[in-house]
Amino acid sequence: MPVLVEPDDPTVESLLKAMPPGSHAVHNADRMKAWLDQHPDEYVVVLGPDLALDDTLAVCEELRVARPTVSVVLVARALDTTLLTRAMKAGARDVVQADDPDAVAQAVRQAHQLFEALRGPAGARHLGRVITVFSPKGGVGKTTMAVNLALALTEGGARKVCLVDLDLAFGDVAITMQLFPTHSIEQAVGAEDSLDLTMLDGLLTRHQDSLMVLAAPPHPDVRERVSPVLVSRIVKTLREGFDYVVVDTSPTFDDQVLTALDETDECVIVATLDVPTLKNVKVALETLEMLDIASGHRHLLLNRADDAVGIGADKVESILGMPVATQVSTSMDIAAATNAGTPIVLQDPRHPSSQAIKALAAALTGEPVAPPTGAGDRAAPGEPAGPTGAAHAADDRQRGLFRRRKGASS
Repeated sequence: MPVLVEPDDPTVESLLKAMPPGSHAVHNADRMKAWLDQHPDEYVVVLGPDLALDDTLAVCEELRVARPTVSVVLVARALDTTLLTRAMKAGARDVVQADDPDAVAQAVRQAHQLFEALRGPAGARHLGRVITVFSPKGGVGKTTMAVNLALALTEGGARKVCLVDLDLAFGDVAITMQLFPTHSIEQAVGAEDSLDLTMLDGLLTRHQDSLMVLAAPPHPDVRERVSPVLVSRIVKTLREGFDYVVVDTSPTFDDQVLTALDETDECVIVATLDVPTLKNVKVALETLEMLDIASGHRHLLLNRADDAVGIGADKVESILGMPVATQVSTSMDIAAATNAGTPIVLQDPRHPSSQAIKALAAALTGEPVAPPTGAGDRAAPGEPAGPTGAAHAADDRQRGLFRRRKGASS
């Protein structure tokens, strides 16, 4: 899928409209290089008009040699002979004007045609992985963890991630991220037989850090009109356009949640250290086992995991019969970051809670996850990588336990 490199968000929105549905956007060349490392089948890089010209030409020079099958389309505010000459010498396939969306679209189409001629038609379809975040009890911080996990998985734009708010009655993903969607899953109701990536792309809301969000309906009464068939179609369609689909669920085993769980590759179960929650989680795990959902791919995230409450991680593991994947301690910083609309992994990437969440993301991907850039990156050198659970997750990553995929997505 095409990748756009452009630091200005309004320009990103404008150029993405001229590019194929599902196109990805990153803010700088470093994130573009990380994206290409993750996506060897990429065929075009579009360099936006607000990049420094020297940096743009350097990217063209590098890709011309390192990745000759990747076309570079340079977008400029104005065209002149000097710019065209320098761009072509650097290896740009095309140079187009920013206010000419038809020219941008045509350049991307031609890049795809050239890629197919050089490499042949694409083989097996790309299928992303589905990570469902679930808890059988409300109030445990499930949505906060889902949002932060999804942001960690993007690796600053190197991976394409969609976060689906499947708490259809009281979803809080949009407000947690201070997004104001113009569309939600409601607009997909009735499209079970016609839904595709192009239609879904029009329903997604873009977060500034390269995360796409499919918001929950604004009113609870829509919940009953979102059929399990539609949920299945949405998840399967998003698989085709994203590296990871993170699903935030309601705290119930309703038909929509069960459908999402049935499509999942990895299930993150969020619990807190109190007896009622642990009792509900144990029952939920027994239910998942009975239904054979995500067997061997369930990961326990302990939120507000403080020693002072009298129940430790070892006790939890004994009660639930599964290891703790990661622990996030109680912190006012998390609540403050959430209330400010800047989740903790962005506001303070070095915070112990951010480190724990990123360790879980690394375990789920089987690859290291770089810290997202954020204004609060202020930890001192030598700071511990995170709480005990992060170490467990890192050990699991080294063993490669999470690289196996379900047959449906291989």
